[in-house]
Amino acid sequence: MQALAAMPLTVAAGIRVVLTDIDDTLTTEGRLPADAYAALERLEQASIQVVPITGRPAGWCDHIARMWPVRAVVGENGAFYYAYDRQARRMTTHYWTDAASRQASRQKLDAIRDRVLAEVPGAAVASDQDYRVADLAIDFCEDVPALPEADIGRIVQIFQDAGAQAKVSSIHVNGWFGDYDKLTMTRTLFQREFGLDVAGALDSTLFIGDSPNDEPMFAYFPVSVGVANIQSQLHRLTHRPAYVAAFHGGGGFKEMADRLLAARAPRALSA
Repeated sequence: MQALAAMPLTVAAGIRVVLTDIDDTLTTEGRLPADAYAALERLEQASIQVVPITGRPAGWCDHIARMWPVRAVVGENGAFYYAYDRQARRMTTHYWTDAASRQASRQKLDAIRDRVLAEVPGAAVASDQDYRVADLAIDFCEDVPALPEADIGRIVQIFQDAGAQAKVSSIHVNGWFGDYDKLTMTRTLFQREFGLDVAGALDSTLFIGDSPNDEPMFAYFPVSVGVANIQSQLHRLTHRPAYVAAFHGGGGFKEMADRLLAARAPRALSA
């Protein structure tokens, strides 16, 4: 990983779409700082489209798509995307599977939930679970005392034993049934909403994140950034981002936005 400050100005100036994780990438210590939200607005004003790519639930994503200065939101690690047309006042929703399939998966996820709670003391169902449509989120440090690595690994194993996918974020283990992840739904979003094959937009797209569930994005997008706190997750990563910010969480997101916007300044472009 190179320092974000080493990103060539020509690379930074070419970015037109920013894909971003939310927890511990846009947020810092569980809160969205004012300077990170202001960075979202500054990117929008510069005609750089921002799309959060998050493990957070459908209920949150509906709010984010409507209220934040973003083009769309991919949620629950790729289970769906929401895109809100403000002029038409219309929400476009696209799910990886239909409602019947999601309901069938829910019964299997409920059995996994019961096993995790019985076998991993201290684990809890995430507080945002009621707002989810496709996955099960197990909290290992957001609203509970942090669990040791062995317990996090045990939660992942329980999901996998049942045939589910499992991804570790900075706060949750998320599990689901289905052959999707953050990258697969991002591909679908680009095709359906942008009219683009994402493979043809790699030079103009940046991904920024902080945790193992971002790994498919780090592996695919050559212009990828980790906020500074990704250093604590490197033991879980095979594929690392190309660049790393000097600041944690929302400060790292602001640093990234500053780099992109400074690269577009007349002086920078003529340098």
